[in-house]
Amino acid sequence: MKVHFIGIGGIGLSALARFLNNDGHEVCGSDMKSSPITKELENEGIKVSCPQDASNISDDLDLVIYSAAVTDENPELIESRIKQIKTLSRKEALPIILGDKKNYCVAGAHGKSTTTAILASILNSSALIGAISKDFGSNFRYVNDLVAFEADESDASFLLSNPYCSIVTNAEPEHMEYYNYDENKFFGSYEKFVNMASKRVINAEDKHINRIKFNTENCVKLYPSSDIQNITYVLKDNEPFTKFDLLDLGTFEVWGFGFHIALDASLAILAALNELDIETIRKNLLSYKGIKKRFDVVQANGALVVIDDYAHHPTEISATINSVIEYDKIKKMSKKVVIWQPHKYSRTIDNLEGFKKCFEGCDELVILPIWTIPGEKKVEIDFEKEFKKYNPIFAHSLQTSEGRVQLINDNKVVKTYEDGLILGVGAGDITYQLRH
Repeated sequence: MKVHFIGIGGIGLSALARFLNNDGHEVCGSDMKSSPITKELENEGIKVSCPQDASNISDDLDLVIYSAAVTDENPELIESRIKQIKTLSRKEALPIILGDKKNYCVAGAHGKSTTTAILASILNSSALIGAISKDFGSNFRYVNDLVAFEADESDASFLLSNPYCSIVTNAEPEHMEYYNYDENKFFGSYEKFVNMASKRVINAEDKHINRIKFNTENCVKLYPSSDIQNITYVLKDNEPFTKFDLLDLGTFEVWGFGFHIALDASLAILAALNELDIETIRKNLLSYKGIKKRFDVVQANGALVVIDDYAHHPTEISATINSVIEYDKIKKMSKKVVIWQPHKYSRTIDNLEGFKKCFEGCDELVILPIWTIPGEKKVEIDFEKEFKKYNPIFAHSLQTSEGRVQLINDNKVVKTYEDGLILGVGAGDITYQLRH
């Protein structure tokens, strides 16, 4: 089958393209502009056209798959429909990609990328992740028909992922605009996802999961407060590691800092017991090296440590700051600075009260402009008033070099950090601004 991907440079769609390419299909695609991901795809033998144009749609295509960001006005989507080529959205294409595989599908508002990547390292399996695993340097790996898959609840596409084992880290309401702010619809989708699998592993202490009615047969329930014990944190070459005991299975070590890391790893371990013995799991867990943009130490010396984290929801930011606090107990840095790039007006206003609380523990808070998406309605938010207890610093952008992070306003440097622990959080372009 010859398949064309519109928006192939996206983190999610590129993984699906790679998977089909390795599954023996002929794959090509396009994007608005060239990027590190599109260049990697080309190096793997996938033809990528930039920018998008109707001429990229050839008559011999069997299928066109498009990302959620593609609108009906996209020239390639229009041309595909004129030529009567079958077109599917990303989520509609999942049954074609995952339909005959043994899928371990991880869902949840928080921690699903980490849990999926840990599980892929333990199982040494194929993987489709919405982030870059440092274990294998990609958001994708093709090994066999055993697949660790990050299942997305944001558009209910996890219902099309054909899970053999459903793993749920938590079920905190997120992306509620898709569910028309209807919690019954939201939790009903989770209920379907959990119950369609033959095996289930859940975080039984998540208050939101307790709103889901699920089949308890072949279900492993993790009770983190009692099942995870004796957590300790160590640094190795400035890289964080967490050690913990799980049930009666012994001691495990995993990359990362924080109770939430131990929780994610525990869910992956319990799921992997369907496939492997415990000693193999313990050994393979050491292969996990973290994922890009999740407590990603991008710079470290005696005086300055810079960490990049994708956290863009209050719960995630709070967990990451707790990890920073643990890191600082060992490193004893001069100060803890959080640089926050709010992600989307809708998420910021919907979670404003949570954002106002989640930065507790930092010594300084820097707020960048909201990272939005095309077409999103702008909402006026008085950040100076809402976050006044932090006495925030406002900047337009960052400029980073070796041993230095600078805040920029109107093309002028307004503050320079050469010491301390600097944490950048957000799902926009802050990750690039933090990397010199």
